[in-house]
Amino acid sequence: MTNITPPDPQTEDKPANLLDKILTAIERIGDKLPDPITLFFFLSLAILAISAIAAWANVSVVHPGTQETIQAVSLLTPDGVRRIVTEATQNFITFPPLGVVLVAMLGVGVAEYTGLLAAVLRRLVLFAPARLISPVVVFAGVMSNLASDAGYVVLVPLGAVIFRAFKRHPIAGLAAAFAGVSGGFSANLLIGPTDSLLAGLSQSAAQIIDPNYGVNATANFYFMFISTFLIMLVGWYVTDKIVEPRLGVYQPENQEEDITELTAAERKGLRWAGLAILAYLAFIAILTLPPQGILRDPETQALIPSPFINGIVFLIAIAFFIPGVVYGKVAGTIQNDRDVAKGLSHSMSSLGYYIALAFIAAQFIAYFSWSNLGVILAINGAELIQASGFTGPPLLILFILLSGFINLFVGSASAKWAIMAPVFIPMLMLVGLSPELTQAAYRIGDSTMNIVTPLMPYFPVVVAFGQRYDRDLGIGKLISLMLPYSLAFLLAWSILFVAWFILNIPLGPGAPIRI
Repeated sequence: MTNITPPDPQTEDKPANLLDKILTAIERIGDKLPDPITLFFFLSLAILAISAIAAWANVSVVHPGTQETIQAVSLLTPDGVRRIVTEATQNFITFPPLGVVLVAMLGVGVAEYTGLLAAVLRRLVLFAPARLISPVVVFAGVMSNLASDAGYVVLVPLGAVIFRAFKRHPIAGLAAAFAGVSGGFSANLLIGPTDSLLAGLSQSAAQIIDPNYGVNATANFYFMFISTFLIMLVGWYVTDKIVEPRLGVYQPENQEEDITELTAAERKGLRWAGLAILAYLAFIAILTLPPQGILRDPETQALIPSPFINGIVFLIAIAFFIPGVVYGKVAGTIQNDRDVAKGLSHSMSSLGYYIALAFIAAQFIAYFSWSNLGVILAINGAELIQASGFTGPPLLILFILLSGFINLFVGSASAKWAIMAPVFIPMLMLVGLSPELTQAAYRIGDSTMNIVTPLMPYFPVVVAFGQRYDRDLGIGKLISLMLPYSLAFLLAWSILFVAWFILNIPLGPGAPIRI
């Protein structure tokens, strides 16, 4: 057996006393908060009351893009009450993370039930350098953004499992993965769906000033490519030096056995599972790589957007399901279709708490959207920064901070940018700054605040995953864990952005800093 010497959190350098006191205070406050289900219930009631007060006070704003007047809508009216009652089920069914979580967990659950994931992790632990696990998990989280929202439901819980396999605190692994997936949302080594979506909104805003201006999906590619490694390094430091030492030594409820070498049957099962996943990937390649591929857009033949991107969660679920079944048959952990069915139901049985939480969270997010409070806050914030009088780097930093603040109330990156782009892109173009630069600044603020806002749809998902290892983990405690990542990402990313601006380096192909 190979000797594994995982890092001992007790021997790591301790975070600064002031920071530790602040995080401890946040955690203490968080511990006093009610259960997340109860908290979202009371927040829903609060939105109902606030919407009524705002509507009574005739609170309104003018949308900068459409020039439409947006007024606060009271939900405590006859129409509002009817909507609350009649659309509750629809709110739950259409809650974005719900279907993603359930579908992904079907495939992942089978791979876990048959023992495939355990065998892969044991092999990883026996051969991988223990001290490189943190950056690998953060980096994988950043790259998972190519798979849409799948990183939240696949990689975040997997990060906890990987850390536990290395006898490190699983909550630290969950935090590292969440930081990469959500905090590094805009960084990547490849062009993803978000790049195309934001570029389209930026182009529309830029054409207010210059009708011929075009913004490509590659507008921020150079900057986001380098940012990927920045996020990985910062996330590595925060995980090992701040988050994990604060968590202390993990004490599992059940005594864990030492990791042993794989048996002959397990090694054979892994080989056949590997061949199965290669065959599956080859099949997907046949459907996507040719210009006329079935999973490309039938009209434009593009991959982004395309049925491939839109169906990525289902494809990932199958990518876990097929090798999971193959491994189980070869290794002897399953015998027939009844065992496969048990694996599918086993994965669903662990999601009871999340499903209950999703119902309440879906109502809260729907109420917030119906009331128009999020849009009103966003537009008022945009007008405030526009009137600040700042120029150059101070203006850009202020804009980054505003983007992060608005993200606490409006979770969708595209929804925020649809509001902010028509204000800030023309404003900054008039002082010689490119739309691509404004878009990059927005993406920094949007990404870095993702991991500390309970309004982000997948935040309750992470809470539910974390409670597998810490029953007391709630929204407050998770925020206290993720705040160091958020602040460190914001600081490091802003420094990189200002340096990039001063050095006048193109943000992407044909994407200058100034125009």
